[in-house]
Amino acid sequence: MRIEAAILRSPDQPIDVGQLDLDEPGFGEVLVRTVGAGMCHTDFLPRLGVVARLPLVPGHEGAGVVEAVGPGVTRLSVGDHVIASYDSCGWCTSCLSGRPTACTEFMVRNLSGRRADGTAGARDTGGEVSARWFGQSCFATHWLATERNLVVVEKALPLELMGPLGCGLQTGAGAVLLAAPIGPGARLAVFGAGAVGMAAVMAARAAGVDHITVVDLHAGRRELALELGATQAVDGAAPDVADQVRDGAGDGVDLALDTTGKASVVLSALSALRPRGTCALVATGGDDLIVPTRALATGKTLTYLLEGNAVPQHFIPRLIRLWQSGRFPFERLLKTYPLARVNDAERDSADGTVIKPVLVPSHTSHETGGTP
Repeated sequence: MRIEAAILRSPDQPIDVGQLDLDEPGFGEVLVRTVGAGMCHTDFLPRLGVVARLPLVPGHEGAGVVEAVGPGVTRLSVGDHVIASYDSCGWCTSCLSGRPTACTEFMVRNLSGRRADGTAGARDTGGEVSARWFGQSCFATHWLATERNLVVVEKALPLELMGPLGCGLQTGAGAVLLAAPIGPGARLAVFGAGAVGMAAVMAARAAGVDHITVVDLHAGRRELALELGATQAVDGAAPDVADQVRDGAGDGVDLALDTTGKASVVLSALSALRPRGTCALVATGGDDLIVPTRALATGKTLTYLLEGNAVPQHFIPRLIRLWQSGRFPFERLLKTYPLARVNDAERDSADGTVIKPVLVPSHTSHETGGTP
């Protein structure tokens, strides 16, 4: 079918919005009409030239309505409202053990921009266009997904806001609720108050964490973090960041979450830990990291968390319930843009003006929140 899509054709050029021919849904696939699509920094990893085949339709936080189902689809129906998350095979040892973030096909299914068999999914007059970024490529009016990477949600929900739950918010919240769970009496430090970091703050507050420190360069983001549940905010430009974090947390924090991917920040996060504390990394496309042995000498753990170790079909409904109860007000992070303004959304995300842009297939945009 003919669709409109945002197409990244060259790493150093603006995104082109144009027409594509999208495949019909194949075996196990579903066609979704976009209602809203969250924008994440991961969507622009292809600009670094390290993943995916260009041209590519980015977008991996899609929410929409099922318009057609392919053969073999048994759990979804036309008209279902869905949120898309990462894709997985469902049959490897990790998937069968309930750990789909460790799927043996994770990289090819999510970061190649192609189906697992290498097919592109779409084409234009210039040839093939990769249209399966994270199993979806939702910066478009319509997109294909697998049955496995979709989560059905209630039709009464404001679907245009729900897409970011599929990756960024899931990653931050999953880090503190699932992967490295903490609760009352624990101390958390979040380095970087973007969507992932803010999700961790809100989830930690909902879990009853007593001390939540946020480190960020933007004063507005630090202020918003305090409103959303942080108990301390530290300027990331300060020369003594780790000391400031520790001063507010006794001998250090139990969990430090780095969302920046910057090596210097990771080392500060490690320094802010108490003995036997955990530093968890979630950023993609970050710096190479050299860790002195002494940085781990008191039994500290350094680990990487992918998608918060979440199983989307279980965890996204949990986040929705937290939101409905007023304990996960992620709508305050969002600002919507029409698809045609995708380059404005990318600019505002990159410079920190907006925490979480959401693309909608409409002619006008409106602010849902978006405090920097």
